[in-house]
Amino acid sequence: MGETGSWGEKFEACAANGDFEGALALINANLDAVVAALGPLGIKEALKKTTEDRLNLSFLEGVGFGQQPPKEVLSRLTKLVSFKPGSLVLNSAWGLGKVKKVDYFYKRVTVDFKSKRGHQFAYLAAVDMLELASEGHVLVLREADPAAFAQMIKEKPADVVRAVIRSNGSSMTLIKLEDYCAANGIVRAGEWKAFWDRARVDLKRDKCVVIPAKKTEAIVLRAEAEDYGEGWLTAFTQETDPNAILAAVREYDTKDRFASASEDVREKIGDRLAFAIKAARNTDDALFVRLACTIKRLGYVEPSVEGMRAYLWERRRFIKAASALPAREVGDMISFLASDDEAKAKLFEAIPNLCFAAVSEIVAQYGEDPACRAAVGNYMKEPKAPPVLTTLLVGRYEQFIGWSELPSLITLLTHAIALGEGHQGGETLKMQNIVRRLFSDKKWLEKIFGWLDEQDQALLFERFQASIAWDPSTHHTTVVRMTNIIPSLKGRLVKVEKKREMARITSPRSFALRKAEYLKLINEDMPANVKRIEFAKSYGDLSENAEYQYAKDEQRVLMQKQAQMQSELESVKAGDFAEATTDEVMPGVTVVCATPDGEKVWTILGEWDNDFDLGVISSKALVAQNLIGKKPGDQFELPDAEGGVKTATVVEIRPLSDEIRSWMQIPEGLEI
Repeated sequence: MGETGSWGEKFEACAANGDFEGALALINANLDAVVAALGPLGIKEALKKTTEDRLNLSFLEGVGFGQQPPKEVLSRLTKLVSFKPGSLVLNSAWGLGKVKKVDYFYKRVTVDFKSKRGHQFAYLAAVDMLELASEGHVLVLREADPAAFAQMIKEKPADVVRAVIRSNGSSMTLIKLEDYCAANGIVRAGEWKAFWDRARVDLKRDKCVVIPAKKTEAIVLRAEAEDYGEGWLTAFTQETDPNAILAAVREYDTKDRFASASEDVREKIGDRLAFAIKAARNTDDALFVRLACTIKRLGYVEPSVEGMRAYLWERRRFIKAASALPAREVGDMISFLASDDEAKAKLFEAIPNLCFAAVSEIVAQYGEDPACRAAVGNYMKEPKAPPVLTTLLVGRYEQFIGWSELPSLITLLTHAIALGEGHQGGETLKMQNIVRRLFSDKKWLEKIFGWLDEQDQALLFERFQASIAWDPSTHHTTVVRMTNIIPSLKGRLVKVEKKREMARITSPRSFALRKAEYLKLINEDMPANVKRIEFAKSYGDLSENAEYQYAKDEQRVLMQKQAQMQSELESVKAGDFAEATTDEVMPGVTVVCATPDGEKVWTILGEWDNDFDLGVISSKALVAQNLIGKKPGDQFELPDAEGGVKTATVVEIRPLSDEIRSWMQIPEGLEI
């Protein structure tokens, strides 16, 4: 090598002893000097002199010497060398795996994962997608002693949480923690809440663990407990992030230090809280609420409680704040605001606009208040009851059986059925999903039928059976379940005539265009791809040949497209809609509709027919599906651009115009 420096002499010794890994470590430790002396390709040639092992030589050829910066290439090489048969590795998709084989000929690393055995990675893919698992990694601990790990889950869940966080870095939020445990089979999804509740109790006692209020904030594991001395106080008084100020104060208070704090410390904490709540004004109402509740609880006079309440009442900011708060903190906000009967009346008035957690808290805290009961009863007697209140009452009806202010249970259930119909959004969509799950719950249905007399049982069954806007599968299952609970209801079943199947048809024009597209695919695009594959082969080694891989990927896409188009061309037929009539809406007619935005005219043709300027729409379009089968005077759902739904009415059904029939003809130069 001719190097006289200390690293050069040591490298010569490694070469003489055939110590490839020692030589690699030496180069990494003296990278700048080695690069200056040898250059990128010189490093590769020098390392070749330290080994005759075919595997190591294949590594040197496969990591990109001369193509990427030396530091990156050597990092790849170091990682590849560590992937020895039997080594445990981690992949973000498949979790923990064991290296089964490293193949120098094909330049591949084969790994056995629990859910994917024998998976092969090209060298560079292995470097990008695999990490060598440390001995203390949570998945390695489980692999080493499954029985002991299962026992730890059962008896020491907090230790499992600590192991997961240490294994995955400092960004582990509660949401990510739950997802990770479920994805890796540590805790089943249905058992998560019980697991976390047990772990949380232990973690809250650990002075080295900080559990944030929000699920989106990272759980912190400290190396040692915070001593809350002068250093902490100095750092705290310089903090300018309102969220960080609140978190620090809450943590300080939970350690029972605030009660015994000196006046100087209390004053400095109060100053920072005042700064934080000022920063939260007009920027984050939920944070303002959390700060306000903390200030009141700690007994500070400034900022004034009355002023903070006034801010939240203004523009009804508390409504938006409630929907952004963690559910367990909504109750604190309700208690903070409900200072007197007038304030409570404001809360009762806001019930239709509040989120589920807020309404639940209001009813829980003030359900014995006659004014609260009267307000809830009046809302439920309206033609369209508030979705959140409806969901709460039918879901927990046993808690409200003694409320004389409420309408009958059958009325509440009628509101619930109406809520389950159609398309909703926002908080209403959440309530709709809850109601639909309730009606799918056999135990809930059994309790409901048990509270109804025979006449109301029949009314509930008939009202639900008549609701056609539910998901068909859920609707059918629920109807059957109701008849199983109350067998006498079978006599009230309504036979539903199955909607007739429409023939798969399209206009001659659209069929010819689709066929031309198919012919271009098989006669031009696919042969051109074959040429690109053959040309790419000339570059050599296929496993590391990017042009070849791209061309093969393109070939797979083209073949999938060819198979799909061929299947469609065999299934869909060209037709002129000569059998269409104007008795009802069907493919082959023009429909005039009255909508909230004025008159709309659509011509419904076949599956592949669309022309915005002429108003031609496919029979598979959602608006067409909602129209088919309707007659003049019938109403139908009209989806809008925002994802909502409006109601429109069929006014007239017309035969196809000459302009449309001309449009349907086969374009010149094409054929079917």
